[in-house]
Amino acid sequence: MDTTRGNDNWRNTTHDWATTVDLDHLADIRRNPATFAPGGTRHLILEVLAYAADEAECGHGGHCRVTLHPDGSISVADDGRGTDTRFDGDGRPVKKPVMASKDLRFFDFPEARTLPDSHPRRGMSVVAALSEWLVHTNRRRDGAWSQRYEHGLPVADLEPLADDGTTGTTVRFRPDNRLRTVRTAAELADLAAPWPSLTVEVDDGGEYTTADVTVG
Repeated sequence: MDTTRGNDNWRNTTHDWATTVDLDHLADIRRNPATFAPGGTRHLILEVLAYAADEAECGHGGHCRVTLHPDGSISVADDGRGTDTRFDGDGRPVKKPVMASKDLRFFDFPEARTLPDSHPRRGMSVVAALSEWLVHTNRRRDGAWSQRYEHGLPVADLEPLADDGTTGTTVRFRPDNRLRTVRTAAELADLAAPWPSLTVEVDDGGEYTTADVTVG
């Protein structure tokens, strides 16, 4: 594989590979939480689930687990291929900048698709920017890593992880305090629709009954 930046292997599809962190973009989201996350935590969860749904629709996944943690954070784990990661000319991993730059499919396009809550889909950068912290764990067949963000900004480099034989993405985030609105699995069960081929399991740690929702 040719790893020279700028050739067709680095062609932009959903994000600009040349943009590591878009400070203006993240700042705009943080200034306008009501615009980018109407409904608070529920909308942020749907933003993450939409990427799992993309994978499921491609035939590479189909199951996602949403966990509500006691500290107010939420994790969304899928069994897809993992976030696209390339290697530069020096063999260093470069991940697609999904957390800290705009999704080219949805920003600046009035006709952008909506999520099941009837609000526009914007992308993962909304989740990162409107969270106190977010940890992105990525497992692919060619390697695994994690990275931590605070208010959308990466605060650490990619941390290599041991191969456990699986692929998929886990995004664990703690929304800003003003956005924390979800309390139980039951409150989310009806929002796991309507994505074909995606099964969503919602778990609030056992205090309430786990909700399983199969869509499609």
